[in-house]
Amino acid sequence: MILNQDGNISIITQEKVTLTELVIKIKDGYSKLKSDNIIVNLTSLEKLRLNELLEFLEISNTHKKSKLSFVLVSDKVDINEVPEELTIVPTLQEAYDIIEMEEIERHLGF
Repeated sequence: MILNQDGNISIITQEKVTLTELVIKIKDGYSKLKSDNIIVNLTSLEKLRLNELLEFLEISNTHKKSKLSFVLVSDKVDINEVPEELTIVPTLQEAYDIIEMEEIERHLGF
């Protein structure tokens, strides 16, 4: 897991671990991430299955309850199959755009 900071955004890039191991690492280090918006970059993966993405559901819901964004990045999954509770976009730029829009919505009280 590679962790980079960009302002109030933590960008987690998946290395060579499985998604299950990545979710465990994120949960273990969550105390350091809980105040930031989070982008999980999965673009290095060749394939993604829906059941693997669902492992992020709990941490995503927890993070969004704290009024922060949690965005997965991958172009290897059919976005229409992903539950609405998970935010997934095909590019990093779109992840930044989602975070910016969600911050505006929160600022406006939505």
